[in-house]
Amino acid sequence: MRPFTPLLAGANLRDRMIAAVGALVGIALTAAICTALLPHGPVLLLVAPMGASAVLVFAVPASPLAQPWPVIGGNLLSALVGIAVARIVQEPALAAGIAVGGAIALMSLTRSLHPPGGAASLLAVLGGGAVQAQGWSFAFMPVAANAAILVLAGVLFHRLSGHSYPHRAKAAAPLAPLPPHPEDIDRALQEMGETFDVSRDDLDLLVRTAVAHAERRTRA
Repeated sequence: MRPFTPLLAGANLRDRMIAAVGALVGIALTAAICTALLPHGPVLLLVAPMGASAVLVFAVPASPLAQPWPVIGGNLLSALVGIAVARIVQEPALAAGIAVGGAIALMSLTRSLHPPGGAASLLAVLGGGAVQAQGWSFAFMPVAANAAILVLAGVLFHRLSGHSYPHRAKAAAPLAPLPPHPEDIDRALQEMGETFDVSRDDLDLLVRTAVAHAERRTRA
């Protein structure tokens, strides 16, 4: 059964089911509000990258990639990159590559790295006539509007679910004199009650490596 155990540190079935409910509420609310804002508008009211954003916001709210600025800024800036590239590069395959690469570069420079942003830039290039007809406004409505409403839904939902979003790390406990045992890592994850965007084994390795460096520094 090991291949079916959660990959992320701190993950459990209860939180996954809560995340599923959160994504249901968040996406439905985003679609409903955007439809109410433009009930007869000739625009796309909900874009596919929001599905991936919802996974991050509701399933791993502690991840740096899921915080409000990456969700909103990453999707918005990436869509703008895609629109610009689509206007300049006529070859679809080349335009797609440049758009995603450019989106990653811009998100990295603006501290807004968000994986669904790559999909937003790709949608701006390959979305067809409906997207192209909107021009630059596509990046703001529906992309940025979708992202902002999804973030607001995430903030409200996680207040009810007991998770920290936007994520704020809890105060660290005093350091132990010995490297923690893997069971200590498990207990700490259970106590914190958050899902982290890293595997438990990698987290254990990171802690042990940090302790080894600390020991070398104190001996120097």
